[in-house]
Amino acid sequence: MRLVVYAFFAFALGLLLVGLRELLFGFEENRCSMTYMFEYPEYRRVQLPRRVARQYPSYGLYLYGEGAYAQETRGLKLTGAPVLFLPGNAGSYKQARSLGSVALRKAENLERQIHLNVFTIDFNEELVALYGGSLRRQTQFLHESIKAILRLYEDRPDPPTSVVLVGHSMGGVVARALFTLARFHPRLVSLIITQASPHQAPVLSLDPYILEFYSTVRQGWNKRAEDLRNVTVLSVGGGNLDFQVLSGLTALSCPIDDLNKISVVATAVPRTWLSTDHISIVWCKELVLATVRAFFDLIEPETGQFTESPEERLSVLNYHFFRHPVLPPGEVQGASVTFSAPPEAWKEVNTLRLFYSAPKEAQVKYFLFGLSSRRKAYSHFYCRSNNMEMTSWLYGCTQMSGSMCVQAVDLSSDTELLPAYKTVAVKISKLMSVSHLIIDASNPSGAQFVVECELQREESLTVSVQVPHLLSFGLTVTDVSINSSGLLHTLQLQDFHQVYQAFRITIMSHCKTNKDRLPSVYRVSVPWFREDSFAMSSTPSVSEIFSMLHSSRPDNTSSAMLQLHTAPNCQYKVSIRTSFPKVLGQILRFCGPLLPVYCALALLLMIRVQLSSVRRSGRPVELQEAMSKSLEIHKLELPVLLLMLLLRQSWFQDVWTSLGLPGVDALPLNTVEDLSHEKASVQEWPRLVSPLLCVFGAAIAFWGSTVLRMSVCFLSFIVAPLHRPSVSRDCGTFGLHTQIVMMVSLGVLGSLTCGSLALMLCCLLHLYRVLRLQMTERSLSHMLNLAPQKASHNTENGFNGNDHHSNGKECNGSALLSESVLQDVRDDLQLHLSVSTVLTLTMMLCAPSLIHWKHNLRYWLHLDPDPCWPHTVPLLISSVLLINCNTNSLLRSKLMLNLTLRLLLPLCVGLLAFCPLHIYRVTHFLSAALSLLVCSCYF
Repeated sequence: MRLVVYAFFAFALGLLLVGLRELLFGFEENRCSMTYMFEYPEYRRVQLPRRVARQYPSYGLYLYGEGAYAQETRGLKLTGAPVLFLPGNAGSYKQARSLGSVALRKAENLERQIHLNVFTIDFNEELVALYGGSLRRQTQFLHESIKAILRLYEDRPDPPTSVVLVGHSMGGVVARALFTLARFHPRLVSLIITQASPHQAPVLSLDPYILEFYSTVRQGWNKRAEDLRNVTVLSVGGGNLDFQVLSGLTALSCPIDDLNKISVVATAVPRTWLSTDHISIVWCKELVLATVRAFFDLIEPETGQFTESPEERLSVLNYHFFRHPVLPPGEVQGASVTFSAPPEAWKEVNTLRLFYSAPKEAQVKYFLFGLSSRRKAYSHFYCRSNNMEMTSWLYGCTQMSGSMCVQAVDLSSDTELLPAYKTVAVKISKLMSVSHLIIDASNPSGAQFVVECELQREESLTVSVQVPHLLSFGLTVTDVSINSSGLLHTLQLQDFHQVYQAFRITIMSHCKTNKDRLPSVYRVSVPWFREDSFAMSSTPSVSEIFSMLHSSRPDNTSSAMLQLHTAPNCQYKVSIRTSFPKVLGQILRFCGPLLPVYCALALLLMIRVQLSSVRRSGRPVELQEAMSKSLEIHKLELPVLLLMLLLRQSWFQDVWTSLGLPGVDALPLNTVEDLSHEKASVQEWPRLVSPLLCVFGAAIAFWGSTVLRMSVCFLSFIVAPLHRPSVSRDCGTFGLHTQIVMMVSLGVLGSLTCGSLALMLCCLLHLYRVLRLQMTERSLSHMLNLAPQKASHNTENGFNGNDHHSNGKECNGSALLSESVLQDVRDDLQLHLSVSTVLTLTMMLCAPSLIHWKHNLRYWLHLDPDPCWPHTVPLLISSVLLINCNTNSLLRSKLMLNLTLRLLLPLCVGLLAFCPLHIYRVTHFLSAALSLLVCSCYF
């Protein structure tokens, strides 16, 4: 039986490791180019008012500089446009060097007619993603820094009136929090660019302060939505390589008609087309270049400052981060054009497709596609060219003169830049005033390029494909063969709209003739979020694409699409199958932060099984056996599902809300819009994921307790020389007066310094009790092996495991030795190992506040606010009192033991219902469970 238990949890751990491997290493390597400084970077500290310096001693404001520019700005006499970089969780202010250095090189190429002054804030590398108590302080310091920056420009003829903010990770959330301050004027910031910032919800909710902060930001922006329409916010997500902040969390929750709030994933950004990890998004050259180019396009040459026009800001950001059309921002779209080329430069195309390769010689060339006879038969006109110069190249002729066009309108604004070429597709039904389409294939510089165009029927180039079911485990394959010779094909991937889905798409291309062709570009497009991903391959070839989503579909109107920009006269076969390892990776990507909740659930169920064994047989079962018997998932899932179904009823929800009860937490596999849960979001399918997470949590708890057991054995050998051999089960316990002194001392320590520090000391005290029991168990085992007859004689004289008088009262007492004494010590050891595992988990959950306190110890002694105080006082008292607990004391309190067994299961249900999005509540439930255990020992 033990072998089966170990095999089951080994298999569960194997699945967990497969998912982790796919999450951490299952994607391509980071392909970002590194940004380099050509001169030594310098950070000039900006003096702040004394009041601000005293109030925020751990923070600082700096100006970035290099070489001659750093010397010029030594006196902070600035003439550029101000940009302020905000580091994120544990981020350094020196991360601004990539943005600052590239901006400086760009300004030097422009001979510094316009340039940027890049500032950066030192937030002391605080863990604001894990400890939310300092987020408000960072926001207030940011406000003071903006005012200090603008004061530096007061002597200029055209001083800036606003500062552009670039926020990485939590720095982007802090930037948006500015607008919730009572004294902050919105005109001080008109543009915010965030990089991998979790706007939707925090990655981990380890304390209530971070949730309160997010709630304040969300409510503030919702209430002032109309006033903040002129504030432009661009959020950029990292993609699959960023496993710390999901790209779905980077989406901005704003009114649909507010066009100034835009979100995009790095894989969809033109000229970038790659994923970045959480740190490299700061220095990724491709993204930094897009940001700097946008900044310089936003600066007005007359004033040298950023434009105040929201429309111009939106146009520039769309140009650099979305479509990258051929016309630069600010130029008129659809302008009238006249041609003066000679007749020999014009050629009418009578076929449905055009393939033209420009010669080396410079020439003027125009191709005409007549539309009069083709409007009914064809719906779209598609064209592409590997000439990456972004100039106008598609026109609609409105006036013909013989075989030439003399007047036309520019249709190039719909051009889109892809990794291999630029493309344009126009809808013929919208060109009623156009008689011909004109392709400008001129090469005045003698550059060689290829142009391919064709007339298309949308219905014949779009195929609807049903993707395999999630539970097919890759055994079912959907095959689609494309025999058409068209240049563009679209596969509608039906029912591909949830984040837990993952597919391996294999595309095989085969061509009848071998000749040079433009490469094929495969694009997975998601209509509801700009998270497109691209793959490029030559023909013939076999390409493999792993496709996952960053956000689930918000409605039932669309599914993901696979666009194939193919080579003509080639055959393509597309095979789609479910990738089970990637599915595990997706589940861990979105639900991995919940594993501490399920670990706590497994530990409480384990203790419940042990207490039940104590009531039934007088001794607890081993940890591993208790863990195997505790996986009764149906007893937990059914009450939670019933509660969620009841909350769908308005009358029950009204009663629930009137009692002030919290909402039920759903698994975060969808976009989290409202963590306040005023309305319960009920979905059935996440309940299928929850049992898997229960198994994963139990596996972590199982192997974690095994590691703790082995660590205790190892440590007991180290500390054994410091203690005399003991044969009593009471070794490591304390008297009542000592316990009272400990509780008072720990309480005072926690109130004056940090609550998690007191909790850590409690865990160490209890660990000492476990070590003493381990040393006692080893001593008794050795003694009984040396004197088996004496042990047998004692057993025959009536000593048994339930007679506590057979045990020594002192650590070095002279109790009669028997197998029952050894068994009593082993029983106590099993019980205290379980308690120690629970305390270790609580200490780990409270560790971020302890790290933050230690990091700022030179500035203040008391952590304020403290998420662990005074909520952990019952936990401190319970952990001290449990040191003296043993199985005999549990047996003496049968009434309280029965009550504890009855209450532990509802506690587990509450843990599963109210903690997935509020992980800090786990400590409260564990504290309640240990308090019940204390009552069973003493009452």
